[in-house]
Amino acid sequence: MTDDLVLRRQVCFALYAASRALTDVYRPILDEHGLTYPQYLVLLALWERAERAEGSAGAQGSEPPSVSELGAALRLDSGTLSPLLKRLETAGLVVRSRSARDERRVEVGLTGAGRALRERMGDVPLRVARATGLTETELVDLRDTLTRVTDTIHRQKEQ
Repeated sequence: MTDDLVLRRQVCFALYAASRALTDVYRPILDEHGLTYPQYLVLLALWERAERAEGSAGAQGSEPPSVSELGAALRLDSGTLSPLLKRLETAGLVVRSRSARDERRVEVGLTGAGRALRERMGDVPLRVARATGLTETELVDLRDTLTRVTDTIHRQKEQ
């Protein structure tokens, strides 16, 4: 008989420890750019959205995301996201503004400095990947598995 209540057998502990370890890898890299890990995630979401908008120039949906859309993409509530956005705005990387079409909607856009930072941070994923000791295939598989776990849990919560 095996004892399933052993710390090292817990998926939650493995995820928790791995998350902390990865955050420790990111910290000094992001410090070079004056960012925290959550701020980096916000910028990744905004860079991706801006890139899609540029690719479909003039197409509907090219407006900046709202705070709530950004929160949904990052799986963050507004109480967590708002202070992050405020700090990024103070740093001159993003700007928040009321939508001209719907004044209840607060949009988040990148500043020139925010867009330029993307180019300077292009090596971050490679540096982090190297620190894991995993191959590219292993990293992709791990990411896809974790995404599937997250999506499944969120779907079950919504039922």
